[in-house]
Amino acid sequence: MADLICLGEPLFELNARTDGAFQSGFGGDVSNVAVAAARQGTKSALISCVGADHFGDQLRELWSHEGVDHTHVANVRDGETGMYFVFHDDEGHRFVYRRKGSAASLMMPRHVPVEAMANARMFYTSGISLGVSPELRTTTQHAIHTARSANVPVAIDPNLRTALWPLEQAREVTHSVMQHCQIALPGLDDARQLTGLQSPSDIIRFYHDLGAEIVALTLGSDGIALSQGDGIHSLPGLRVDAVDATGAGDCFNGVFLSCYLRTKDAMKSAELANRAAALSTTGFGAVDSIPFPKDLSKEPV
Repeated sequence: MADLICLGEPLFELNARTDGAFQSGFGGDVSNVAVAAARQGTKSALISCVGADHFGDQLRELWSHEGVDHTHVANVRDGETGMYFVFHDDEGHRFVYRRKGSAASLMMPRHVPVEAMANARMFYTSGISLGVSPELRTTTQHAIHTARSANVPVAIDPNLRTALWPLEQAREVTHSVMQHCQIALPGLDDARQLTGLQSPSDIIRFYHDLGAEIVALTLGSDGIALSQGDGIHSLPGLRVDAVDATGAGDCFNGVFLSCYLRTKDAMKSAELANRAAALSTTGFGAVDSIPFPKDLSKEPV
């Protein structure tokens, strides 16, 4: 039985290092969240599909090593596991994807395990899961409905990728499903595009008006703006020697949800997740740099 059950597309990662070589790793926003939560001691599980290929096998080895339940990740015999490249320049990091027609993009509602969903304490998904393909969109919407029917709280990061679908469609679909979430975990840049609003306070009010009880708005290096409907609490960003911000938002989400499931204290959860996200930028890759609890007890350098 999982405390946190997540649905989305896992990906194999090739991250360009400064010496020109590519460092292999793993990604996919929802998989990253499941790993980040598991590293904090939360029982997490993933609902997805992978190809019956080397990359899918490696992802399963990762989940087994990290303690993420992948019982509900199906092997698609003729499918392929998606992958992406990360390139870095003076403006930050840039992604190039090879995921069209991936096994996860063809997921169907029948892949959603009703009993496992009903027994979870929290369900998590993202806007990327809505945007990858019509099939995965329908499956994600079905999973949200399944969770709510079982009174399982839903957490969503509206994570926007305009390369996947038009902005207007992303706005309509994402905000429609976010009416059913209790915890909204938007990033500032994505939220500005999706809502058309600029100020953190207006964005937070927007997501509360959709129905979210808790809004944790990540502000990049500027920290976090947290609201439970009783005012906005700001947490400053932590100074670190950042080299790669890939997956920092996912790290925040996984650590936040893990701590919140354990404590029901949103402020404490945001403080811990803020530290974790900052530390995750000091290493390369979306997964390798996710901190463990012992790392979070140290002062950032």
